[in-house]
Amino acid sequence: MLTDWSYALQDWPTYLSAAWLSLRLSLAAFALAFFLGLGGALARRSRYAVLRAPAAVYVEVIRNTPVLLQMFVAYFALPSAGVRLSPVQAGVLALGVNVGAYLTEIFRAGIQAVPPGQREAARVLALSPARAFAHVVLPQALRNVYPAVVNQLVQIILGSSLLSAISVPELTGTSMVINSRTLLTVQVFGIAAVLYLVLTNLVVLAAGLIGRVAFKPPLPTAVRPRPPAAVRRLLLARTAHPARVGKEA
Repeated sequence: MLTDWSYALQDWPTYLSAAWLSLRLSLAAFALAFFLGLGGALARRSRYAVLRAPAAVYVEVIRNTPVLLQMFVAYFALPSAGVRLSPVQAGVLALGVNVGAYLTEIFRAGIQAVPPGQREAARVLALSPARAFAHVVLPQALRNVYPAVVNQLVQIILGSSLLSAISVPELTGTSMVINSRTLLTVQVFGIAAVLYLVLTNLVVLAAGLIGRVAFKPPLPTAVRPRPPAAVRRLLLARTAHPARVGKEA
């Protein structure tokens, strides 16, 4: 048994290279999904139907079709329309478009959760709508939805395993190739599972540190100063025996 594990671990540079590729693809897809989600959220909140309708169709179509099918469309169907993508490009596009639909709804909920008084304060300060959104609304919205956004990044890393279906040599695809050569199924996929755990936990840890720096805790509420002890005793006596205090005064 130990011999099988040592034999499977001989390919550790290949595993690490595939894991690094999975992480890079996931980060690229997340960057695309972030901008698609933010743009989609703004479009869905727009007062113009010409913007709301396409955004709503995008969200409904993408969220109600399998991501693997979307990868096949990006890789096999787009060339018939004259758009030829490499397996890596098609995978990043499909993952980004898929998660972008979910981030659209997440960002929309975060923007709606910002109190209306914040926007009114921005108008009182004569901020333009763009500056009010960038400096007042967006930071608070991101703080509201930051855990959900990080969760979507983790889902992209796990979903990158589907790219093996279009011949991308990421971690799962590489593990399948090694398994076909060594026939050590438990060992090969066990190593892949450990690497996925390491990747996702490192991303969550890094995101936690970034969030701690980017989103400062709220300022403490102002505390009213306590009155002097003599004044407090007089107030308590007046509350307990108002008639007696009035006579003494």
